[in-house]
Amino acid sequence: MKYLNIFMLALLIGFTSCDDDDAPAAENEEEVIDNVILTFTPAGSSAPVVVSAIDPDGDGAADFTTPSITLSTDETYTLTLSVNNIAEGEDITAEIREEDEEHMFFFEFTSGLFADPAGNGNVDSRDGAVNYDASENDAAGYPLGLTTVWQTAATAQSGTFRIILKHQPDIKSATSTAQDGESDIDLEFDITIN
Repeated sequence: MKYLNIFMLALLIGFTSCDDDDAPAAENEEEVIDNVILTFTPAGSSAPVVVSAIDPDGDGAADFTTPSITLSTDETYTLTLSVNNIAEGEDITAEIREEDEEHMFFFEFTSGLFADPAGNGNVDSRDGAVNYDASENDAAGYPLGLTTVWQTAATAQSGTFRIILKHQPDIKSATSTAQDGESDIDLEFDITIN
């Protein structure tokens, strides 16, 4: 009987030590993003403008290379973003969409490049105008930004176009800004409208 009690005690300790309550919480690992594709699809009949920003060494010391963007004057473009990890063969766009309550793209651009949205974007002020696709809003009604619409200026312009993807778990709100959370992407492109 004494040996049976010791055996039962050992089993109890064994089951207790394997309890899931002691398991560490699963971490949401940061994805390596080494490629961002911007596709500007015009409302007219001309071909889409596609540019691809590439980080040749992923998380390494090298920066992204960002090609220049050239768009036509007085044209409406739908911009769609594709986010990838080329080294691992992963399309991260779907994951960003699935975790839309934690992610939001912010945009900054030289004033005068676009007739709509006017201004310089919403990086320095959340209230700055950006034409988000409302069909991508998260369950709380906040924008995601994988798809946006841009009306270029009627006259030739040049400047910069910046895209920031913020990771804002438990802090994305109607007032969260480009300064809140971690930046998954922060890219700046030279852009010409002519």
